[in-house]
Amino acid sequence: MTNEKIRVLIVDDSALVRQTLSQVLCSDPMIEVIATASDPFVAAERIREQAPDVITLDIEMPRMDGLTFLRKIMAQHPIPVVICSSLAEQGAQSTLKALEYGAVDIVTKPRVGSRQFLQESCEMLCQTVKAAAAARLKPTRAGRPVEPKLTADAVLSRGTSAMLETTEKVVVVGASTGGTEALRSLLEVLPADAPGIVIVQHMPEIFTRAFANRLDGLCRISVKEAERNDTVLRGRALVAPGNHHLLLKRSGARYYVDIKDGPLVSRHRPSVDVLFRSAARYAGPNAVAVIMTGMGDDGANGMLEMKQAGAVTIAQDEATSVVFGMPHEAIKRGAVDSVLPLQDIPGALLAYTR
Repeated sequence: MTNEKIRVLIVDDSALVRQTLSQVLCSDPMIEVIATASDPFVAAERIREQAPDVITLDIEMPRMDGLTFLRKIMAQHPIPVVICSSLAEQGAQSTLKALEYGAVDIVTKPRVGSRQFLQESCEMLCQTVKAAAAARLKPTRAGRPVEPKLTADAVLSRGTSAMLETTEKVVVVGASTGGTEALRSLLEVLPADAPGIVIVQHMPEIFTRAFANRLDGLCRISVKEAERNDTVLRGRALVAPGNHHLLLKRSGARYYVDIKDGPLVSRHRPSVDVLFRSAARYAGPNAVAVIMTGMGDDGANGMLEMKQAGAVTIAQDEATSVVFGMPHEAIKRGAVDSVLPLQDIPGALLAYTR
């Protein structure tokens, strides 16, 4: 984007939700809500009057559901779409379908809660809309957040060098905007005996379990939402649960994961920086790190720590990234050994971990 504001169309059948989303988004000086719509038919009229840069879209609506409308948009006039969903487990599968159909990301609707929760969810909504505006559908737009951020120090302090009591390889992966489909492309081609993988994908609570279950049905490796003390095993990928940091730990020759609360790090919880720092400490040269499509710079500092600890580091290239923010920031810091198109990353992982 240039200095012009990001123009947003809000599509939701609830007047209260439309009002709340409008207030949240308009609180950001980079965002302008140009229209709201109670259903997809009204939304189509608003788009004809003035094309938005980003659409926020509910799934459950009368007259036409959000998934049908999304497919029509992507077929006729591709516009970055952010699914704005209620926090409901039963709707998680259809919400994930939206990512297959071309939606850029998922956010949960701001709801009544503590002041900290409201503030965090409002920040996340604004950041997601900015990331969507920068997403590579047909045109490419750049976007750049400038808010102050915490680093991984907030959850995991700097410590001693990694223990080296095992030669078993472990893979850590970080992704954000566009990452759900990129991760599917990465994982579904891996063999059943692929090295153990630990993943942070920026995604709201509830959806991470449905996302892991969906991948588990598509891949030869098993995929599950990580739980505290899960062992990192060959042929298995562990996905960070939404709203919790995920750390790699080790006891003797056994790698396992820990789940932590704590503040947002690099604007995220889970944070890629937190996972990567823990991998630098506990796996060191036994680790391979992959940073994939996403807005902002979460993971860039952690990847540099991994490289300094002797790990192999890979970044997804610009051409195959929906948003080239996170890989680009890691490259700028000198944290990356190889920059590869998405389709070449699985082979590189297997080669480095043999």
